Amino acid sequence: MSNKRDNPCRGAPCFDQLCQRFDDIFGHQAQKREFRNYLGGVLRENERKNLSQMAGNAVGVTYHKLHHFLTAAPWSFSEMNQCRLEGINQCHQSKISRGFSLIIDNSWHP
Repeated sequence: MSNKRDNPCRGAPCFDQLCQRFDDIFGHQAQKREFRNYLGGVLRENERKNLSQMAGNAVGVTYHKLHHFLTAAPWSFSEMNQCRLEGINQCHQSKISRGFSLIIDNSWHP
């Protein structure tokens, strides 16, 4: 039986593999941890996608640490975006090619 504060993403091999693609962007273990906490919060079924809700619905996650990760921790958005695009381009189903558009729509996810 799943607890509201459980994170169904954390510990799943596909989630860990996805997060590991971004590990080189972060210089500290705390940044890697908070990236995982943030991404897990985005993917989790929360009523609202805000830091307070994310922290409140996960065991061991705090608002302050998530906020610091997003606003003050030294990591590069452009490096993260480049890593994201490389990941998309590695998959034959989403590989960027001439005449191709990838549209990401989260309306299916609450």
